[in-house]
Amino acid sequence: MHSVEIKNLDLAFGATKVLQDLNLTIARGEFLVLLGSSGCGKSTLLNCIAGLLEVSEGQIFINGDNVTWAEPSERGIGMVFQSYALYPQMTVEGNLSFGLRNSGMAKSEIASRVARAAEILQIEPLLKRKPAALSGGQRQRVAIGRALVRDVDVFLFDEPLSNLDAKLRADLRVEIKRLHQQLENTMIYVTHDQIEAMTLADRIAIMKGGQIMQLGTPDEIYSQPRNLYVADFIGSPSMNFIPGTMSGGTASIHGISIPMGSTVRDGAVTVGIRPEHIATGDLAPIAPVQAEATVELVEPMGADTLILTSIGGTRAHVRMDGLAKVVPGDVIPIGLDPARVSLFDPKTEIRL
Repeated sequence: MHSVEIKNLDLAFGATKVLQDLNLTIARGEFLVLLGSSGCGKSTLLNCIAGLLEVSEGQIFINGDNVTWAEPSERGIGMVFQSYALYPQMTVEGNLSFGLRNSGMAKSEIASRVARAAEILQIEPLLKRKPAALSGGQRQRVAIGRALVRDVDVFLFDEPLSNLDAKLRADLRVEIKRLHQQLENTMIYVTHDQIEAMTLADRIAIMKGGQIMQLGTPDEIYSQPRNLYVADFIGSPSMNFIPGTMSGGTASIHGISIPMGSTVRDGAVTVGIRPEHIATGDLAPIAPVQAEATVELVEPMGADTLILTSIGGTRAHVRMDGLAKVVPGDVIPIGLDPARVSLFDPKTEIRL
């Protein structure tokens, strides 16, 4: 039995279609990330699963039950929002237990669930504090704990880390991943941050215009993007795109020949190469394909150095070792491995 199943889902506000014929199946215990830019429909989809929005067409199943028209409280879900949404006049303990008290649960069971959630999230010393006395990371832990005490099978996260600074986001990513490994519950997580998606997900659904562009593991999304949008969205900096031509199994870009195999049709192509897949230094001469690039800009980043280069007149980023000594104007040898090169149709933008 699937944990969550979405069939032919449509959602429209008046004449504006927000979700279009969307189908998605999520396995029990899976961590699925909905990834995309603002306005792509990811939070809207999450709200449909939660029951906060009524769908126009289609069905939603949770643990085999059709919950398309069920109230949020009847769906067996716990939700963590972008805003902490904590009651400022209540202690942490009060915030965690509020929903359980309203449901009429026995005091002993409430105390047991609150204690368990506090232990898992390491917020036991904070139970008597009020939200004003907590840091942002602590407040978000309390918000996660409020969903955790419900003891449900499916957790929904709507960009829970976006209000935190970079270090806190990194710390809480580890906590959320550890929480999933410990609980083994189904988790559906919305974010626009590709690092969160790649580090947390079992599978990623990249969305655009209310549709899923690609659904796959982080490795599949990174190594075999289905189209130009996915290839451009994943990676920092994103994949380099260089116009080229295909003839007899060989792709040509600005005089550089890259053997790709005879299965790709002849004609115009867009050649995609990630910055970290362009060999430099001692690795360039031993790569299957050699070329040269002119350095235009150098960006030292500590562990590595990003350089903006010109390859035959087309700009491209190259990731080098952090100790690399290059300056604008240098002409450096580079190497390419055809196995790490992607080809796309310039008109349809689909991977070839």
